[in-house]
Amino acid sequence: MRLVWAVLLAAPAWAGDFTGRLWSSIQPIYQRTLDHPFLRGLADGSLPRSRFEYYLAQDALYLGGFSRALSLLAAKAPREEWSLTLNRHAVEALEVERKLHESLLGAGRPAATMAPTNLAYTNHLIATVTQRPFLEGLAAMLPCYWIYWEVGKNLKQRGSKDPDYQRWIDQYAAEEFGASVRQVLGMMEAEAQTADAATREKAQKLFELSARYEYMFWDMAWREEGWPP
Repeated sequence: MRLVWAVLLAAPAWAGDFTGRLWSSIQPIYQRTLDHPFLRGLADGSLPRSRFEYYLAQDALYLGGFSRALSLLAAKAPREEWSLTLNRHAVEALEVERKLHESLLGAGRPAATMAPTNLAYTNHLIATVTQRPFLEGLAAMLPCYWIYWEVGKNLKQRGSKDPDYQRWIDQYAAEEFGASVRQVLGMMEAEAQTADAATREKAQKLFELSARYEYMFWDMAWREEGWPP
């Protein structure tokens, strides 16, 4: 069984030297992510609807912060084409994914309150892209792209008995989303080539931290986390 997991969780063949190192660094986190009952419930259709709706409402709030962070990062991009790409992704995060949320939740629902984990994650992203160099900011943003794509592809292989859950899976397993992920991976690989060892190490630590937040986001939704009274 360990050998099977090693094959499933290995860095994709097209990952470069640095991005492959990043992926290898989060293997325990990613395996726990795939094993989480929230994702298992998406795949087999057993996830309680209330937890899925909680997740969607929190994700809609998260996307506002994620989009803002992308725009801030775009302003630091060392290449004009990277700036244009990241700004386009910022718009798509709000337009494309919000459309999915509304189609699954329905329009006109009362606004949710951002949960503690969600607030901590978005603050981490915005603070990092604001205060740190481009490579480190990009590393903090990358897990949201890459883990979702890998999760989407993994769940696509399993399929889901629930049509709404399958629609969510299909969006993140889609080639259109994968193309955006590969764009960011290309930026990361190119920028890492000119960075010193200390900067690459800091970038890896930020990548690992955001990967942990990604796991915590699923767990937050599973628990329907709220603020203490």
